Amino acid sequence: MNEDARGRVRVEQGQKRVRAYLAGHLVADTTRPLLVWEVPYYPTYYVPATDVVAELAETGDTRHSPGRGEARLYDVYVKDAVAEKAASLYTEPEVDELRDVVRLDWEAVDQWFEEDEPIFVHPRSPYTRIDVLNSSRHVEVRIGGETVADSRQPRVLYETGLRPRYYLPRTDVRMDLLRSSETRTHCPYKGTASYWSVEVGGTVHDDVVWTYPAPLPESQKVTGLACFYDERVELYVDGVRQE
Repeated sequence: MNEDARGRVRVEQGQKRVRAYLAGHLVADTTRPLLVWEVPYYPTYYVPATDVVAELAETGDTRHSPGRGEARLYDVYVKDAVAEKAASLYTEPEVDELRDVVRLDWEAVDQWFEEDEPIFVHPRSPYTRIDVLNSSRHVEVRIGGETVADSRQPRVLYETGLRPRYYLPRTDVRMDLLRSSETRTHCPYKGTASYWSVEVGGTVHDDVVWTYPAPLPESQKVTGLACFYDERVELYVDGVRQE
């Protein structure tokens, strides 16, 4: 990836139809999106200015990026709604591909679509893959010296660039120790996760277990299974403590 310490970015031509909506009104509709890696981990979308259908009003403010140059900021207007300073345009970009394309702030827009499917958090990287494999490895989870899960039928989720995660049947988890949480997180590859805390010895360990009740298609094999934060519990795989 064409990243360096000064913030150089990688730009690729996307192939999907991408749409953005604000307050139910179309902001942009393009079949020529640019995938721009502003950070090494995931891309964001830039849209050709000619494919932005909302009204853009220049604010007079600018924002500087060491790898992209100086951007003019615009308010985005649709009927009955405005997203302030939600669009930026690099008039003299340091990356030629960013000329005449608009960056829409992800969080300022209510909904993004790739083709006809909603997407969350950030665009899906074409270089990230999810593999979920059945396994007979012995997985044991301990918290505060207490065994809270013990399974020989995990499903191991491998996600590009990340450590493996072990998803366990609830029948192999001490559900009597789990406490419901209001926490929800979103993943562009797996969907929306709900959480449990674990109470051991009178101490509550917040949000250390999650599950995907209705994951996205590529992650269907972990539906309803429980996964523990390796970093916050003692996780043993085939008797070996995982660091």
